[in-house]
Amino acid sequence: MRHITSVFFISILLVLFFSSFRTNSKTSSPDGINADVKGFVNSASLLAQSTIDYRLKNIDLDSLKQIHRYTRLHYKNIEFLAEYHFPSFVEEHINGAPLLHIERQGARPIVNLPEGLQVLDEMIFDEDVDVDQLVILAKKLENKANELAVGLQQIKTSEAQLIEAIRLQIIRCFTLGVTGFDTPGSLNALEEANASMISLAQNIQQVENSEEVHDLFIQAASYLTKNSDFNAFDRLTFLTKYVNPLFEQTLKLQLKKGGDVKVYSDPKGVNLNSNNLFSPTFLDPYFYTGLKKAEDTKELRVLGEQIFYDSTLSLNQNMSCATCHKPEKAFSDGLKKSATNVSNKVGQRNTPTLLNAVYADRYFYDLRAFELEQQAEHVIFNEDEFNTANTAIVAKLSSSKEYKTLFKKAFKSNEITQEKFSKALTSYVLSLQSWNSPIDKFIRHETSTIPDEVKKGFNLFMGKAACGTCHFAPTFSGLVPPLFKKNESEILGVLENPYVIHKILDTDFGRYANNIVSEKAWIYERSFKTTTVRNIEKTAPYFHNGAYLDLMSVINFYDMGGGAGQGLEVKNQTLSDAALALDLNEKNALISFLKALTDENY
Repeated sequence: MRHITSVFFISILLVLFFSSFRTNSKTSSPDGINADVKGFVNSASLLAQSTIDYRLKNIDLDSLKQIHRYTRLHYKNIEFLAEYHFPSFVEEHINGAPLLHIERQGARPIVNLPEGLQVLDEMIFDEDVDVDQLVILAKKLENKANELAVGLQQIKTSEAQLIEAIRLQIIRCFTLGVTGFDTPGSLNALEEANASMISLAQNIQQVENSEEVHDLFIQAASYLTKNSDFNAFDRLTFLTKYVNPLFEQTLKLQLKKGGDVKVYSDPKGVNLNSNNLFSPTFLDPYFYTGLKKAEDTKELRVLGEQIFYDSTLSLNQNMSCATCHKPEKAFSDGLKKSATNVSNKVGQRNTPTLLNAVYADRYFYDLRAFELEQQAEHVIFNEDEFNTANTAIVAKLSSSKEYKTLFKKAFKSNEITQEKFSKALTSYVLSLQSWNSPIDKFIRHETSTIPDEVKKGFNLFMGKAACGTCHFAPTFSGLVPPLFKKNESEILGVLENPYVIHKILDTDFGRYANNIVSEKAWIYERSFKTTTVRNIEKTAPYFHNGAYLDLMSVINFYDMGGGAGQGLEVKNQTLSDAALALDLNEKNALISFLKALTDENY
C-alpha cells in the first residue's frame, strides 16, 4: 500500500511540475506569472499533505524528498518577483535562512524559530527527521504560499521593474544559489539555478528586443544542465561566461528603455547602474554612510587623511587611527589584539582591516555601532584608545592654522564642527576601497589568465568548502546579497588557543555582550560579525581573538566543523559541525585563492 501511495503522489507531482513550466514562446505577464504562482501554491499544498502521509508511513522519505524538491523548483519560477515585491515576507516565511532570529517587543528580544523552504530542506535531508515539526512547518508554508500568491496577483509589475527584478535574481542565483546557501540540506543548488535561469529566460521575453538576452539565459541553463555535479561545478567559468554577461546585457536592455537606471524597489546597497558583479562600482558606498556623494570631494578626503594619521587628537597624543590600522598591513595592525594607550595593556579584540569597511550596516566584531560615523565615536570615547571627546577634538582642530586652512578648502568656511570633522574622517575611510586583486581583474577580463590553483580555490570557496555561504561574493564578507543591506554574524565556536591539546572555547561573548538591550538574546552568545577575507594574506592573525596565526590554521578549523565539530558544546553554532573532508591539495588551493584576493594597489 505504501508503494502504491508513493507512486500516486509522485505521478500527481510530475503532472503539476511539467504543466506549470512553459515553453520558450513569448507569453503575457499576467498569464505567465499566474501559472507559475499557481504551480508553487499547488506544490506547497502537496508537500504539506505529503508530510502527513510520511508521518502516517504512507510514503517513504525518498518520495517526500522528491516532492520537496519539486516544490522548491516551482518556487524558483517566481522567486525573482516574490523577493522583489515582498522581500521581508519571503525571508520570514518562504525561503529565509534556517537560523533562529529575534523579534523586538519594545526593548525585549523574543527568539523566533525559522520557517520556510530552507528550513524544510535542512530538516528533510537530516539523518534524524523531526516528523511532527516537519508537518507543522509544511502547513505553515502552504498557508504563506497562498498569502504570497494573493499579493503577487494583486501587483502590477512594470517593464522596468521586471528587468530590475531579473537583474537582482541574476545576483541571487550566483551568490546564494550555486553556492548552496539556499539548499543547506539537499545541495540541489544547480538544478534550482537551472530552473531560475529558464524562468528568467521566459520572463525576459516580455521586454521588446530581448532575444539576445533570452538566448544567453538559455545557454546558462544549458551549462548548468551539462555540469550538474555540485562539488565539481566550475563557478568561475559560470560567473565570467554567463552571470556577468547577463548582468551587463540586462543593463543595456534597461538603458534602452529610458536612460539611466532608476531605483524602482526599496533603497539598496547594490548599484544597478553597474555592469559586473566584481566592478568597483557594483556597490554604492554612500548608501552606508551619512555622507552624500555630492559632499565628497578631494579636499574633504585630504582633510580626513590628515585627521586619520594625527596622534595629537588623542588625549595622550600617542594614538591615531593609523596606530591600529596600518596601510602596510592592509589597514590592520598584525597584532593578536589591538594596541591601547595604556602601557602593557592590549585591546579587547583583533583589529580588522579598514579596506572596504564602508560596505556594512553594522560595525565592530560585536556589531555595536550602526553607522561608520558612530564607529569612530566609540574609538574617540574609549578610555583605552583616544580617551577624549568630540568637543576636545574640535577645540584642538580649531586652534591649528593648518587645519583651519584644510577645513576652509573642504567646506568653504572657517567654522570647524563635530559634523564636519566626522564627514572628513568618513570620506577618507570610504576611500579605502579594494576591488583590484588579481581575481577581480580576471573576472572583469582585465587580465586573460589566472593560475589553475587559484581557479580551483575559487570554486572550492564558492562550492564544496561552503565559505561563500557566509563570506558572500563580491565583498567576501557577511554583507547579504542581492540587496547588500545588512550584515550577518555567526557563531563558530572559536577556540581560545587552537594549538594546545586541551581545547576550550574563547570566553568572549561577542554580540550578546554589545550593550544593545534588544539583542541580549542567548542566540547571540559568541556571535561575531563576518568580516571580509579580501586582503586576508596581509591581516594575520585571525578571528576576533587573533588566536589563529596562519591561513592553514583557519581552514583546518572550518574543515573540522568549528568548535562543535571538535567536540565542544557550542550553544547555537551557526556553522555546520560536519567535517568538510578537504584534502591537503584542496586546502592549499583555498589559500592560493585567498592570496589572490590581495589588492595590488595596497
